[in-house]
Amino acid sequence: MATSLLPSEGEHLSTGWESDLPPSDTLVRQAVLAHASWATTLARNVGRPWRTTDTWAAGRVGDRGAMTNWVVLTRPLHDPATVLTEVAELLPIDVPYLLVSAWPTADLRAYGLALVGHPPLMVHFPHATAGTAAAPATDLDVREVRDDSELELAEQVLVEGYPLPEMQPLHAGDLYGPGLLDSSTRVWLAWDGDTPVATATAHAHAGVVLVESVATLAQARGLGGGAAVTWAATRADPDAPALLIASDEGRPVYERLGYRAVERWTVWLQQGSG
Repeated sequence: MATSLLPSEGEHLSTGWESDLPPSDTLVRQAVLAHASWATTLARNVGRPWRTTDTWAAGRVGDRGAMTNWVVLTRPLHDPATVLTEVAELLPIDVPYLLVSAWPTADLRAYGLALVGHPPLMVHFPHATAGTAAAPATDLDVREVRDDSELELAEQVLVEGYPLPEMQPLHAGDLYGPGLLDSSTRVWLAWDGDTPVATATAHAHAGVVLVESVATLAQARGLGGGAAVTWAATRADPDAPALLIASDEGRPVYERLGYRAVERWTVWLQQGSG
């Protein structure tokens, strides 16, 4: 009985991370690929360098602020020295970036990185949560961004509301290139009268919707704008799972929207000089 469970000689046993596997092999694979696509899409749309390998994907959106540049591992990190040397060709030591891993990693402090933490990956299954979560109530007007002028406003709300002070002074296109609205990314703003006060994005890739860049201006917190734009992004494709990386502080907000924690990822930071 036991020997029948053993693979035949030469048989390949899938790890789930081979480059030729379909994205839908597992939900976590979809989440990894969606984050990798987000990192490169941001860079492409501001005309900045990006790179995709069998092991990682990254974009160099700018030289200020850790949230600007993402390095997303697409396989477990078995050879940190080689991978981080490759990454340094795109993002040298003076450029900040976040390294995002779906797996626990070795201690990377020897490579100049600092551990940010182990935030939860959260998923919203639209049909499983039907009837248990509803659009959050708010008096704010939530509208999808339709043109470059509104995209610039969303960029400003993100930087001021997150906040990302290292991105000041902000210039249009520092984070969101005009081509972003022509990609698989959609952006929402919540308006208080004529003032945009909250924003969120939805990036569709690998059969899932990645919810990112959720921010609310300080003077508008408590008005439900953050939850409302998050809900709009979550429902960008009503039939697809939506996912996001949350903070432990923000986790209850997403749980009220029907999100559930799946596992914890690992995030490292290269601080750079920006």
